[in-house]
Amino acid sequence: MRIPTWWWRRAANLANGSTLIGLALARLAGTSRSPGPRGLVLAGRARLLLPGASAVTVGDVVLTRHPASWLLERPRLLTHEERHAWQYAACLGLPMLPAYGVFAAWSWLRTGNPGSRNLFERLAGLADGGYPEISRRPPRAAQRRPHHPPTA
Repeated sequence: MRIPTWWWRRAANLANGSTLIGLALARLAGTSRSPGPRGLVLAGRARLLLPGASAVTVGDVVLTRHPASWLLERPRLLTHEERHAWQYAACLGLPMLPAYGVFAAWSWLRTGNPGSRNLFERLAGLADGGYPEISRRPPRAAQRRPHHPPTA
């Protein structure tokens, strides 16, 4: 019998503690938890999430402020979040959190968006996660010099 690939991810994220932290966060957020596809745990109706985020993944736990079924109706977003679960396994668990923060800050400085130039979001699929493709920060109105016609 061949073991599905996601079992290795699930075992790695259990061993590195990231899924346990995700489950603890889900409990603190008052979620309802249900099994998801490919070994994910869907934690719906989370009360504690980053503003603007439709879903957050920690280990194999995907937290959302919506019902868990909402994620199942969005297979591209769920695939995006599953890629983050693989990233936790590749980063040996919780070291992903500060690394993600550094890349999010870099992206925000470059584009004004924490995901557009964030390596983790790009590898998980920007469009699948609902992030825009922005290459650089648009000029601010305050930085533009107003055009004054020459005076006579």
